[in-house]
Amino acid sequence: MRGLRGDGPRGGCLRNWAEIDLPAFASNVRTLCERSPGGRLMAVLKADAYGHGASLLAPVAEQAGVASLGVGDSTEALELRRAGARAPILVLGALVSSEIPLVVASGITPVIHSRGRLAELEEEARRQGRVLPVHLKVDTGMARLGMRAEKVPGAAREIARSPWLRLEGLMSHLAGPGSGGDSADRAQVRRFTGLLEELSRERLRPPQVHLRNSAAIFDDELKVPGETLVRAGAALYGFMAERPAAPGLLPVLSLKTQVVFIKDVESGSRVGYGGVFAARRLTRLAVVPLGYDDGVPPGLAQAGEVLVRGRRARIAGAISMDYTTIDITDVPGAKVGDEVTFIGAQERDRITVWDVARLAGTAPHAVVCGLGRRVVRVPAGEKVAVG
Repeated sequence: MRGLRGDGPRGGCLRNWAEIDLPAFASNVRTLCERSPGGRLMAVLKADAYGHGASLLAPVAEQAGVASLGVGDSTEALELRRAGARAPILVLGALVSSEIPLVVASGITPVIHSRGRLAELEEEARRQGRVLPVHLKVDTGMARLGMRAEKVPGAAREIARSPWLRLEGLMSHLAGPGSGGDSADRAQVRRFTGLLEELSRERLRPPQVHLRNSAAIFDDELKVPGETLVRAGAALYGFMAERPAAPGLLPVLSLKTQVVFIKDVESGSRVGYGGVFAARRLTRLAVVPLGYDDGVPPGLAQAGEVLVRGRRARIAGAISMDYTTIDITDVPGAKVGDEVTFIGAQERDRITVWDVARLAGTAPHAVVCGLGRRVVRVPAGEKVAVG
């Protein structure tokens, strides 16, 4: 399982690491459960829990009261099962044919996006002699995965006739910012609601109905009548995809490394690939072993900041594969072995994942999902030796 990625020892001496605040994650789960219908929340742990470590967070999510877990593919689902997850697991992504036998055999619930996959799943369930619960996904406006709305009633009737399939849920995905003030989001809600009414008239409405995600969970205007479940991804980890913050959510991840080398350069010296940084004075530089292979966005070159000894220090020059150079001229007493924070708090200052994403010209979830295997995930508070 990739939940504790990297080869460094837990509690040992690490070059770079991500501290995962498990109590903060549990608090976010409880906050989001309070916003969910009947307290039913699906914790979306795809992409290794958005880079935070799925095996680390799945048991915390279950203990905090989630109704189910969502993942991107069957590999992620099976990794969670092997790590001891007991909650129902929904594979949100589109299956490829080779995944189907294992999905049916493993008691994992798939989402059906097309009539073709419906037929394949039914045939495999019949072959194995297992009744398979499924969710149907309808495309209400994102134009990515899911059936067209007019195709869904026929698919639901086909499932109802099958002795091997059981329609457990209907879902869609909002393409907009998750705001009732957004006309595209409202249009998707109307299409989804109309389809539910049609299925209800034919007595085909499934027991689970879910549309809202992290972006929409705090907006009651986007509630669907009869909604039974909310899916939360980014919000679980303390940030929102479309805006900097949401009420009551706590940051979960801090990204840290340490100084491995210090040198002084004269005014006019060029630093790093392409020499894009030119020292304007006698400058003290620190090198840290965290580069773009570890998830530092190249867009932070010349613009990003880190925290050293509670002070902000600017990134100097381009981001390398394995290293980043920072200007510590104005950080008195900085030395080799000092802790350096890329995301998180030091003393009275904090750099958020939104700060990093804004400067890098990307999305906050892209930042945390991009953290590499050399960044070891450790629970916050666990002793980490540096130096």
